[in-house]
Order: sequence, then structure tokens, then C-alpha cells
Amino acid sequence: QVQLVESGGGLVQPGGSLRLSCAASSSISSLYAMAWYRQAQGKARELVASLHVYDEIINYADFVKGRFAISRDDSRNVVYLQMNVLKDEDTAVYYCSALDRWLKPYWGQGTQVTVSS
Repeated sequence: QVQLVESGGGLVQPGGSLRLSCAASSSISSLYAMAWYRQAQGKARELVASLHVYDEIINYADFVKGRFAISRDDSRNVVYLQMNVLKDEDTAVYYCSALDRWLKPYWGQGTQVTVSS
């Protein structure tokens, strides 16, 4: 079992920045991949960024390329999502996700990000 706890959400003005954190209960290096998803009200959950743990391949959704960055701190078992130049349409609940070596998915409880002036 892998437990994931997100933090760092909040209210920010357009153009601002936030950094989300996802603390994992197990070693990140023991996992297959980690990712950030988001779900806006009334919309389907969508992938924001993913990180393959072994080869460190990173992928971003087109709508965040150049603005968001996913990173990891293995010493703390934390994955981050640095979000810059935030837009109104980035408002959503952001979820951390992990796949273990058997490709079983795990989800955090989510953290709300609201971009508004």
C-alpha cells in the first residue's frame, strides 16, 4: 500500500505561482511512476504531468508546457509540481498519483487550486 498526501494548494491571482507537494509513504525509487492530475468542476480528470521513476522520463500536458514542472526529492519521498504563470483555467482539484511496480494505482485526497483575481 502506498499513501499519498498532497499539500500546497490555495488561492492565487492570475500570473502567480504555487508549488504542490505530494508526500509518499514509501520510497519513490520503489515506484514505477508518479504523476499529477487535475479535475475541474464538471470536467473529467486529466493528466497534468508524469514522471517515470526509473529513467526519469517526464511528460507534460500541452496546456501546462513551459509553465509547470514536476520534480522529485528521494530523500524526502516527495514529488513536487511547480506551477507558474497560473491562469483562471488552471483552477481545479489537483491529485497526486503513483503506480507501483505491479502498475497498481494509488491516489491522494487532492488539493484545491483556485486562480482568481
